[in-house]
Amino acid sequence: MPGLTSDSNGSPPHSAMPSGDGVSPWLPGLSGRPLAWRANAWLFLATLVSVFATSFLLSVWGGIRTPVALRHAGQFTSALLSILLAHEFGHFVAARTHRVDASLPYFIPFPILSPFGTMGAVIRMRSRIATRAALLDIGAAGPLAGMVLAVPLYAWGLSHAQIVPAGGGGTLGESLLVRWLDRCFAPSAPDGMDLLAPVASAAWVGMFVTMINLLPVGQLDGGHVAFALFGPRQNRVARWVHRSMLVFFFVSVASFLARDLRAGLGPWRLGHHVGNSIFWLVWFEALAIIGAVTSRATQAPAGDRLTPRVRGFATLGLLVVASELHDRSSIALWAMWFAALGVLLCMERLWGTLRDGSTVLDHPPTSATPLNPVRVAIAIVTLALFFLLFMPTPIES
Repeated sequence: MPGLTSDSNGSPPHSAMPSGDGVSPWLPGLSGRPLAWRANAWLFLATLVSVFATSFLLSVWGGIRTPVALRHAGQFTSALLSILLAHEFGHFVAARTHRVDASLPYFIPFPILSPFGTMGAVIRMRSRIATRAALLDIGAAGPLAGMVLAVPLYAWGLSHAQIVPAGGGGTLGESLLVRWLDRCFAPSAPDGMDLLAPVASAAWVGMFVTMINLLPVGQLDGGHVAFALFGPRQNRVARWVHRSMLVFFFVSVASFLARDLRAGLGPWRLGHHVGNSIFWLVWFEALAIIGAVTSRATQAPAGDRLTPRVRGFATLGLLVVASELHDRSSIALWAMWFAALGVLLCMERLWGTLRDGSTVLDHPPTSATPLNPVRVAIAIVTLALFFLLFMPTPIES
């Protein structure tokens, strides 16, 4: 999930503002009201339990003994939530520094269905971010703060990894940064063996979440940073970046298939290849949903009639069916699946983000004052971090 959401229409109506229970008199909100904290605290505790339980159950199902699984779940949970807290409070502190009225982070528990036990966290901005400088600082502070913890935790976790017999689970994706850290800190594992490193796994999740947030689209962190750097030109860039995710899905499936065909295996592993590539399709639609929800306008522009609900149900349906067909080699069933995908994309072309003139992914405007040279350098470094973290196949089965 994106680490930062924004309500750029200004302050919400009175009914949307926190009041009553769960407010802190020691941490006042910039609107003059005390800052709400109770819901945030309960969601954080729920996320802590969700991450711990998910990590523990996956370890036990993987054949790890209960006492060891408990220890590993504790290590994974503490490392991952430390990274996510650093990321979110990077946003929060930068927002408060620039007098932008921001909520405390809302963590999102998602047990079992997510292999990480969480969908990350969001911060709500209750006032407009007026300048490019503020936009850059708020957008970049989260990813940079998270990476300050993620990189050393990944290195420490690798250097303290256990060498165990290889299991049958999925393989975590590699980025340029992960590959370099592996070479520097990972012990060599003989054939048939693998590394068991819960802290490094949590740091990998932190880097994976940072990669997603740094996509230069809409109001993700990367979208904030890119708009601060490029101004309104970023809206055109965002549309092409968004469409490239769809292209990448098809290219990824085709490349896996081509590899199998060259090896004489035929097209019978199509389900595995769709599963390994579907991340990009899901995020293509997820970003359209996020863009519609956080759009500056309260109503979609004329012609953008593909609602978040329709997108959500269609994407979830494709994801569930693809999961059910994962080990099925029926070309007819997969032809029907791709036909359903074609219908969704036709709807996007007629009424959604693939329509010429769609503004769903446009970033709210800020002042035209350009960044100073120091902030330009920070923006370039932050966007470059996306390329260092980019994983073509985040998890391969």
